[in-house]
Amino acid sequence: MDESGGSGRWHESVIDLIGDTPMVRLRRVAEGLAPAVVAKLEYFNPGGSSKDRIALRMILAAEEAGLLRPGGTVVEPTSGNTGVGLALVAQQRGYRCLFTCPDKVSTDKIAVLRAYGAEVRVCPASVPVDHPDSYRSTAARLAAEIPGAFSPNQYANAANPESHYRTTGPEIWSRSRGGVTHFVAGVGTGGTISGTGRYLKEVSGGRVRVIGADPDGSVYSGGTGRPYVVEGVGQPSLPGSYDPAVPDRIIKVSDADSIAMTRRLAREEGILTGGSGGMAVAAALEAARDAGPDDVVVVLVPDSGRGYLSKIFDDAWTERFGFADQSGEGARVSDLLDRQNPRRELVFVGPHESVTAAVKLMRERNLTHLLVASAPPPVRLPEIQGVLTPAALARSLARGAVGPDDQVADHMEPPPPPAGTGRLAADVLATLADAGATAAVAVAGGLPEGLVTEADVLALLG
Repeated sequence: MDESGGSGRWHESVIDLIGDTPMVRLRRVAEGLAPAVVAKLEYFNPGGSSKDRIALRMILAAEEAGLLRPGGTVVEPTSGNTGVGLALVAQQRGYRCLFTCPDKVSTDKIAVLRAYGAEVRVCPASVPVDHPDSYRSTAARLAAEIPGAFSPNQYANAANPESHYRTTGPEIWSRSRGGVTHFVAGVGTGGTISGTGRYLKEVSGGRVRVIGADPDGSVYSGGTGRPYVVEGVGQPSLPGSYDPAVPDRIIKVSDADSIAMTRRLAREEGILTGGSGGMAVAAALEAARDAGPDDVVVVLVPDSGRGYLSKIFDDAWTERFGFADQSGEGARVSDLLDRQNPRRELVFVGPHESVTAAVKLMRERNLTHLLVASAPPPVRLPEIQGVLTPAALARSLARGAVGPDDQVADHMEPPPPPAGTGRLAADVLATLADAGATAAVAVAGGLPEGLVTEADVLALLG
């Protein structure tokens, strides 16, 4: 046997391993459904996701067009996976990489980017996409400032959907021997569903139905782009890489359903993927309910779950954000809410409101906590920026540190910590102590449900 393992051949680079990922039938999570539901596992790409495909084609296209030259810098706003793909390809071809990420991206994914030698700038996820501090605006500014920089701009680069048209689509058609009848994929930049879907529709004469999976809150399924927990999918606006004529249907999936399916895939199918993979499979199962026994539903699972171990697969995290109940006996946060009569409502004020107006509102509504949010109700958890309390304002007033025309943002305290409605009430006291807070936001499925205070917990436990 020779050093190549006996085949007499080997790959010259890891980028030669991109594509030709396997497909496996889902049996347990799809039990009872008539059609075959088959997952295409993109985490078998060397960078661990489907983004390796677009990274390779975007860089090669840039070289061919003279937009990227030796010693240049690749600058891209990315939630992680595209950055890994770009880093892999760029390091093999001699380029520096600089990425911007929203702060909701897991620390694991940012660490992976840095491990590949990339530089990472973390930006706030709660600001609008056109805000100068957003991760996209920051990347655009850096690309303009750095000599020899090139921004692939996966959101508008034609090489994004083209990579899937040339590789992902043909692979699915070949592996299914032309039997695929439905193709399901999460919609992020839109490149996967547009390129793969276009190929499958063309080669099948329009027979294949193309279905997008979208997080609740994203524009693809009619949302406004408000924050959601699942990473790497959904958009606040339609990107240029998305062809709205390709999908036949968009299925909206909640964060709670996406995360529940993600955990089921690991425990029942041995498929460790991220929240976007769970979201896509949840949508595929819904689509499969309307399909027949001769149909084949192929769902693209875009990445590995190893970047989400500290979040989706961590019990403490899912309990804290209301995606799972904490084990153990005793009263829970939901019991605290039920005992409030009337229930303490969540009242919000904008960060640019005056302190005078905020104090007036607190007096009128007899509020002990006035939440500060970057968007109007219904407010999502990432949009809660801080809180005002009478005690803290009184201390500032006593020092002469507050003016009547000051903005709320200048005097708010950190936002109350989240406490899932299934958490044990006794543990909430420890959470409040750790955060130095007097109240917590009760959360169910990642969405704010109410406000619970130290007094609520003590009254219930006492």
